[in-house]
Amino acid sequence: MSIIEKAAAKTKVREELLKQENKIEIGLGSKRKQTSLIEKTEKIKNTKKDTQESNEKDLIINVDELTSNNILVMNQKNSMTSEEFRLIKRQLLLNAFTKRNKKHDDRGNIIMVTSSKPNEGKTFSAVSLALSIAKERDLTVMLIDADVAKPDVLKYMGANDGKGLIDIIEDKTMNIGDCLLRTNIPNLTILPAGKNHSLTTELLASSRMGDIIDELAERYHDRVIIIDSSPVLASSSAPVIALNVGQVVFVVEAEKTNESELTEALSLMSGCPNINLILNKARFPVGKKKFGSYYGYNF
Repeated sequence: MSIIEKAAAKTKVREELLKQENKIEIGLGSKRKQTSLIEKTEKIKNTKKDTQESNEKDLIINVDELTSNNILVMNQKNSMTSEEFRLIKRQLLLNAFTKRNKKHDDRGNIIMVTSSKPNEGKTFSAVSLALSIAKERDLTVMLIDADVAKPDVLKYMGANDGKGLIDIIEDKTMNIGDCLLRTNIPNLTILPAGKNHSLTTELLASSRMGDIIDELAERYHDRVIIIDSSPVLASSSAPVIALNVGQVVFVVEAEKTNESELTEALSLMSGCPNINLILNKARFPVGKKKFGSYYGYNF
């Protein structure tokens, strides 16, 4: 073989080697592109999942509005009202998180607040109770407005109504997270009542409502859920909700609610065996006030 032929053969070999190297590089580049595409796809999927699991919206509660409604706020100095709600919540929390056996005991952390008639102070009590429990170090609170005819929870907060409980019941594609409001008060979230509906009682009595209560009881077993319901003698929805909660806080207006009204209302609430009464708007004789001003403990 001549020198020229040998040189040509070497050149051909080099060309073949270069082709093989290029093929390898192209293959690796393709794999890199595929890997990059898969990583991007997974990132998008995870982002969507995170968005679906965290759809809570923010609600900035107007503290001045709460104060104007005589509702205790987180940074407020201790007072007679705050001490009274400490007493009220302590028994409710003991009922909620002690040994559970029966159905209603399993839902002891789901507490309904109601009254016989309107204007006895049930929403005031529900909001105050929720804020008091929110002060606990190891608990969170979800406040649900279920008084669809007169949804005042957000009004107390200085906010407007939005989608809420009734919308979730009616639309099975929605979930609780779609309407839940995360507030600027630590440990407190709010679920509004949602739109007014001609079939409110029927919706609240539906299996869908039962499923929602089941979900709340199972998913949020370490969270206290306060449900502000309509007055018992003003709407048929309150006794329906009572069938699915573990405790009822029944607000009675001092010197206004008569015995016959109270007896009738309580008879309609027999669906929940654990009913606690709060006497609201009681007046103390001069010098007989409790809490908040004991010697040096001027809270």
